[in-house]
Amino acid sequence: MDIKEAGKSFSSVSDSEVGVLVLQGFTGTVYSVIYLAKFVANLGYNVEAPRLSGHGTKWQDLNRVKYTDWIGDVETAYKKLQDRSKKIFVAGLSMGGALALYMLENYPEIKGGILINHIVMLKDPRVKFLPIISLFVKSMKAIGSDIKDPSVKEPAYDRTPTRGLYEMVKLLNEVEKNLHKVTQPLIIFKSRYDHVVPMENVDYTFQKVQSEEKKVVYLEDSYHVATMDFDKDMINAFTEDFIKLNL
Repeated sequence: MDIKEAGKSFSSVSDSEVGVLVLQGFTGTVYSVIYLAKFVANLGYNVEAPRLSGHGTKWQDLNRVKYTDWIGDVETAYKKLQDRSKKIFVAGLSMGGALALYMLENYPEIKGGILINHIVMLKDPRVKFLPIISLFVKSMKAIGSDIKDPSVKEPAYDRTPTRGLYEMVKLLNEVEKNLHKVTQPLIIFKSRYDHVVPMENVDYTFQKVQSEEKKVVYLEDSYHVATMDFDKDMINAFTEDFIKLNL
């Protein structure tokens, strides 16, 4: 699929009072989460899945955006949902999970969060050198399409922009320091064999949030982009139950 087509925002309007914000990951596209977005839309809920700035075009564009642009994208989509929904949930894959946590931290009226192989911290010691590295090296090896199903390929950038990666680190720092503000119910999906985001992100988030209701569901048959992988239907089923339980 053409990356520009894959990167288009998705929106679904219904007469339900329930809305779901569905968020893509870093260097990926809305298509990475479209299976989940369309599933919740078919349940009769309002849905917004925005294209994040710098995505769905060419990788060089990700070196020109700020993490605050992504927050702005998500907040704009959230306001659209608020216009037609009284009860809103937020779901996110990878960096989209970090953005979901940001929304939970700053909008306590959100009913609950669905995190899929989310990232909230990077402990790689090389991270601190990113501001300098990004001045001389514009991109690194791609991280997209970590999928177990051999018949599926994620529409994503074929390079990882270093300046964009540094902006993601700044977003993670912002989210990490405010995890204690999260009190809403959470369901966290984590692939056992994720080659992009380490397992420690789950334990760290689980310990730091203040949610009374929080649950981890381990995925045995998917890699990082689980929303496109063998466990995608299980994610949808658990998501449906989670939303109905917390309305």
